[in-house]
Amino acid sequence: MQVESDVVVPIEEASPKEEYAAATIRPKIKKKLGFFLAPLRGRDPVIDALSIDFDSFDVGDIEKAVSRLRIDRRVNRVNALHGGTKEAKRNLEIFLEGKIDRFPELRNDPTVDYLSHMSPYLHFGQISPLYIALKVLETRSQGIEAFLEELIIRRELSMNFIFYNENYDSLEAIPDWAKKTLKSHQKDRRLYLYTLKELEEAKSHDPYWNAAQKEMVIKGKMHGYMRMYWGKKIIEWSKTTEEAFRNALYLNNKYELDGRDPNGFTGVAWCFGKHDRPWGERSIFGTVRYMNDKGLKRKFDADRYVEMIRKIDEDR
Repeated sequence: MQVESDVVVPIEEASPKEEYAAATIRPKIKKKLGFFLAPLRGRDPVIDALSIDFDSFDVGDIEKAVSRLRIDRRVNRVNALHGGTKEAKRNLEIFLEGKIDRFPELRNDPTVDYLSHMSPYLHFGQISPLYIALKVLETRSQGIEAFLEELIIRRELSMNFIFYNENYDSLEAIPDWAKKTLKSHQKDRRLYLYTLKELEEAKSHDPYWNAAQKEMVIKGKMHGYMRMYWGKKIIEWSKTTEEAFRNALYLNNKYELDGRDPNGFTGVAWCFGKHDRPWGERSIFGTVRYMNDKGLKRKFDADRYVEMIRKIDEDR
């Protein structure tokens, strides 16, 4: 028997192969939700785990245990979120009581807080996606469909990608049309080029991108919409597509609390065309989707976002 609780519908139950996009996996997952979207039943184990002899990592002395881990100590401790199941449930309750109704219309606005903040807790296994989904369904909110699309369909699409594609952490994983178009524009002139160090220190010419990078470093969690813009600009400011992919993945995995995760790998790959379709032809990107600061300003008050991050940076 295999227990899989990091998703609602087990990966191999949802699909026997890598899916092309959300549109192809959505009907397959929805077909199975009636069975899997149900409360778990408690069961008594056949063998008591306490009687099994196996290697373990002693966490009796937390400081000593942490000192044994290979951690990049240049990454500062995050104050915005605290770990643990209790905190995960508290944040979920806040979301369900005052935010979920407006989630569909405000989720892409980083100047207001209408997100659930569940991704770090999901990443570390401190809360179950099934628990979240069942609690969401109890609300009867108008935001249910939009939220479950993110929690189940999009998240489990990323799990499908990582499970079936061994090249998930490289450009090899993006679709052939994206590889071809990006390669054909490899020699296009770049107005700006930045090193990994300049990117990491948020020293670009773009105040919106710099704010997003700072938000990630300070809070350990960049707003999802800015994360897309952030990745797209790294493509635009890198000598090669390979360098852009490598740097985006490095920064994401180093600073995001939910980095080193199927969602993180998929999010970076999406910027390069994964799970997307061809768009209009343009310099550098070819037919891969492009984003610019005008798009940000149409969605929300981008300058207010920059000011918010500036204040957070000053106060830390």
